[in-house]
Amino acid sequence: MSRRNEPWYIHAVLYTIIAILVFALVQVAIIKPTRVVEKEKYWKTESRLRMNNIRQAEILWERQKGNYVDNLDTLIHFIKTDTTVQNIVAGIDTMTGRASNPFVKLTVGEFVPESLFVSPKSGNRYTLKIDSSITIDTVINRFGRIVRIDTTKEIGNLYFIECPDGYGSIGDVSNNALKNTASWE
Repeated sequence: MSRRNEPWYIHAVLYTIIAILVFALVQVAIIKPTRVVEKEKYWKTESRLRMNNIRQAEILWERQKGNYVDNLDTLIHFIKTDTTVQNIVAGIDTMTGRASNPFVKLTVGEFVPESLFVSPKSGNRYTLKIDSSITIDTVINRFGRIVRIDTTKEIGNLYFIECPDGYGSIGDVSNNALKNTASWE
């Protein structure tokens, strides 16, 4: 059978099938993985920015209250309502002339306190823990008898923030050397 005897529509159908297969292959092999990688990069960057802002809020809380807090609701309420924080966020550093706002902008725009509740990927809340230690001291008189037992509780000297999606953590509740240190820094 010669080429002239073949109907034209067979070739048109074959070319159409080839074009559809090439389009599907490009989608599956190039475009979809690129989108997945871009989304993952966005989630990682955004989550780390949010955890950095939680760290800054904890530092502000500690400067004002003397210890850290393990409740995100309390911390975010503090950011939104405390006048000292408001003044720091709106202020200008007199030495450098730059804004004194410790909170970084998110990838989607300005910092919003409500963004600190959840991770952007899963929507799960960040883990926030503080340390607590009990020190027991026994007071003994010169005759070797116990006079009293002094118990001292220290709560909130260290904190720990962790992303529920595995994009890192900040701080440690058992190691003072890791205070305010992010796992990705």
